[in-house]
Amino acid sequence: MKTNTIWKGGQAFESTQHNNSKIEMDGNHGFSPKALLLSGLAGCSGIDVVDILEKMRVPFADLQIEAEADQTEEFPRVFKDIHLNFSVVTGEENRDKVIKAIDLSLEKYCGVAAMLKKNSKIAYTLTIQTEAV
Repeated sequence: MKTNTIWKGGQAFESTQHNNSKIEMDGNHGFSPKALLLSGLAGCSGIDVVDILEKMRVPFADLQIEAEADQTEEFPRVFKDIHLNFSVVTGEENRDKVIKAIDLSLEKYCGVAAMLKKNSKIAYTLTIQTEAV
């Protein structure tokens, strides 16, 4: 994996990866690098959960992941506690399968979680919604 990050002025940067996908970061007006890391965790786990639920043939209509992190007070300010809330639109009868998918993601498959767990506690909650909001 390789990226190229270019300073655009002020605290703004643009990062490009091998397939020419681009993302902007900005310490003042956009996603900060730490917010991108938190979003990366949610996206990494979300991809796993979707794949696992599809393999289990669990019907679901929506998946949303809210990620929140507490940071240390001292510098460098790093994540210490991370909490994910998975909200899935599916039947209540699928709760155990969704829990299994999340556990497999966070414990086995998600590389971002594996890296972050070396320094931060990652916990989650699950909300099952029976219809889309």
